Amino acid sequence: MMPAIRYRYELLSVLVLVVLFTLVVACGDDDDGGGDVTLHLGTILPETGGLSNLGRPMIESVRLAEEDIKAAGGNIKVTYADSATSPETAPEAVNRLLGQGVHAIVGAGASGVSQSFIQVLFDEKIPQCSPSNTSPSFSTQENAAYYFRTVPPDIAIAPILADLVVGDGHTRISLIARADDWGQSLLNQLETELEQLGAEYDSTLYDPAAISFDAEVAAVESYDPDAVINITFNEGLALIRHLLEAGYGPERQYLTNGYIDPALAEQIDPNNPNVIDGLRLLEPGADLDFNRRLEAETGGEVAYGASAYDCTIILALAARIAGSTDGDDLLEAVGRVTDGGADCTTYAACAELIDDGEDIDYVGVSGPINLDEVGDPTVATYIVTTYTNGEFDRLRVAEVDLTSGR
Repeated sequence: MMPAIRYRYELLSVLVLVVLFTLVVACGDDDDGGGDVTLHLGTILPETGGLSNLGRPMIESVRLAEEDIKAAGGNIKVTYADSATSPETAPEAVNRLLGQGVHAIVGAGASGVSQSFIQVLFDEKIPQCSPSNTSPSFSTQENAAYYFRTVPPDIAIAPILADLVVGDGHTRISLIARADDWGQSLLNQLETELEQLGAEYDSTLYDPAAISFDAEVAAVESYDPDAVINITFNEGLALIRHLLEAGYGPERQYLTNGYIDPALAEQIDPNNPNVIDGLRLLEPGADLDFNRRLEAETGGEVAYGASAYDCTIILALAARIAGSTDGDDLLEAVGRVTDGGADCTTYAACAELIDDGEDIDYVGVSGPINLDEVGDPTVATYIVTTYTNGEFDRLRVAEVDLTSGR
């Protein structure tokens, strides 16, 4: 009988030690304000497809944020997946990430792609931060309860772009837009703004999978506008080239925030660096020092990088505040990261304040964020950019306070 009695005693001792160890660890987590919580972040960003030119700076910015968080003693793991800029491909990538246990998602790049999996994240209570979705739809739909973004919706960019085009003296304008959630919503916003400015317009939607823009260019020629606004991703390269050939020079063409490529001139005509000099577009605002750091990683591409960096930092700080990776806990803490506390501009500085028991207001490298009740930034900053000698020439900064209109 003795061996059996000894076995039970030893088992009880082991169980007691395990319970005591668990309590000690749990108390340690509470004491450090969540510093020992490891956030497993998944990215759904476009390595390929129609937004691949914007995917690289976003992906590299997440890597930079991961590096900064770890350097400051934060715990984060990032698993990367390609959205392929496709509503058909992205949900499969999301399901793989969920199977690997991610706690939150950064992405997608395109609004229509986010729409393809937002219901799944809602059902699973997984927070999602997009650095580049600008469709207004997310601000009102019920299944966006776990969604927020670090880039403002199109209600911010539309008045700036319309003012730019009409301010250049154009009063008769053709708009050519992708037939997807982002393209349709921005088109609608621009139509409203142009009407308010007294300009005439004609609108054409195109299939993003189209292999020819002959019909769209014919529609422009038939309308005979002063200027053309191209609401495109990188498939717009062919459209811009065809419009140039049809006599619509670069000073009569405008791009939105969907196609931002410093190498565009070389792609249109490698023998003529001035081929698109004067063409204008809007870039999202960003801290210049951060952009220089990012340029070293990407060879010059920076669009939406700052907002991807901020998505990552915000989620990591939320995990530190919450001391948890539960979806509801993370989402509640996100609101406490960007408003109502002491200003801080880095993960390290913010983490120190959190550990000291202070409320914080993270000011991102994409600018002030201050999320509203539906997860939208309340301040929008854009850079009016043109091409000079085939390279970006940044002209001025335009800012919109979304709490008070223009």
